[in-house]
Amino acid sequence: MAKVILEMAQITKTFPGVKALDNVNFQVEAGEIHFLVGENGAGKSTLMKVLSGVYPYGNYEGDIIYEGKVQQFNKIQDSVDVGIAIIYQELALFPDLSVYENIYMGNEVKYKGVINWNQTIVKAKEMLDKVNLKVNPETLIKDLGVGKQQLVEIAKALSKRVKLLILDEPTAALNEDDSENLLELIKALKKQGITCIMISHKLKEVVAIADKATILRDGQTICTLEKKKGEIDERTIIRHMVGREMNQIYPERENKNIGDTILELVNWSAYDTQLGRAVVKDANMHLRRGEIIGIAGLMGAGRTELALSMFGNPKNYKLMGNLALNSKPQTFKHTSDAIKAGMAYVTEDRKGNGLFLLNTITKNVSASKLSGIANNGIINTNEEIKVAEHYKKSLHIKASSIEQLVGKLSGGNQQKVSLGKWLFAGPNILILDEPTRGIDVGAKFEIYSVMNTLIENGMSIIMISSELGEILGMSDRIYVMAEGRITGELNRSEADQENVMALATK
Repeated sequence: MAKVILEMAQITKTFPGVKALDNVNFQVEAGEIHFLVGENGAGKSTLMKVLSGVYPYGNYEGDIIYEGKVQQFNKIQDSVDVGIAIIYQELALFPDLSVYENIYMGNEVKYKGVINWNQTIVKAKEMLDKVNLKVNPETLIKDLGVGKQQLVEIAKALSKRVKLLILDEPTAALNEDDSENLLELIKALKKQGITCIMISHKLKEVVAIADKATILRDGQTICTLEKKKGEIDERTIIRHMVGREMNQIYPERENKNIGDTILELVNWSAYDTQLGRAVVKDANMHLRRGEIIGIAGLMGAGRTELALSMFGNPKNYKLMGNLALNSKPQTFKHTSDAIKAGMAYVTEDRKGNGLFLLNTITKNVSASKLSGIANNGIINTNEEIKVAEHYKKSLHIKASSIEQLVGKLSGGNQQKVSLGKWLFAGPNILILDEPTRGIDVGAKFEIYSVMNTLIENGMSIIMISSELGEILGMSDRIYVMAEGRITGELNRSEADQENVMALATK
């Protein structure tokens, strides 16, 4: 029987009004890849913050037993000192410093108390070789892509002689190639004797590389599934995550309410003066009332650029071609013009650009249309509260109250707040850019159901997604992009993965 490297016994963690963890038990054997899976708000990240010392000893109940000893971590450095490292989805790197400076930050190679920079660079190169990253150690972090930055974070952990590596949503912001490379690295680290705990919403990753998967639901341990027993498959995981069978990930609908064309692009192009190239090229597209169109394509195909060029052009692209709403030509000089014309855009970067994380649900929801809750320029706080309560209820936002800070919500609930904010603006056309990125299957179903309700009520939706299943499962029609061009249009009946990928690589 393999040695148990970690046991978390009867862990309970309470926040004001919320019990985030309720007698959670979690056990990990040395040298295994163990996934922690659950819906948003299930307690996964909270449990790992308890383990790493973010929530210090005394702020929770229960025991952390690591390598046979009960631990009392009072700060993150305490867990690092015994060989535990955690890497979050939001990477903790210094963009204006070099790769080698980031790897050995706080752990510098010294000789008689003086930093030996030449030896630091040599050691950094050794760590980069371990993660198979072929870059100059003197390269600045800001000059690397997200996938390579993720590998630098792992190299940093390896430099501290990590024994237990924790990765929180490591592939959420990566493209398919970078994700595959990272998963291969995790398997290689396992062969080197490093134990890995991974949090992920991507069930295909769990099925592909997990030795075990522990399911959390509502702050409680539901079960631990084992690959060697044949227990790890998507259907089983989903059933335990949501507490019910989900035979259909995408809710059924018969869209009989599709009407006339509400938006049309003709020979639409966008030139990025900073990049010195066109990011959208001669796009022809139309959207009808009560319809969902999907925009598919590989990373860098120009999907987000197309959305931004339509939505008031916040990137200040040089635009050419024609955009019409309800057959009337439009020229938007600012995003506010697009909003006034009945458009809304839910960004893929909800934390960076979509929400005010340090503000409440109330303030976030009302932000898109302050005029709707103001009298003579003064905000009516009672109306603002009514609006926030309405969207909290209708979108099933899980929070202690509408006064909870958005930054404290799970990813799925943050996405619902972002959606509520734009619905309050009362759009006719809703652009959803990666609407379910980084959220669990249960929250995805809820967002899909909201989308269906919106189009049944006459709204039109443009959905950009990197998940082919989502594109195929939710779209009435699909436009496929490659290198800034629309390479094809597919009806729901003729669309499949092969057809979409053929057009995406055209």
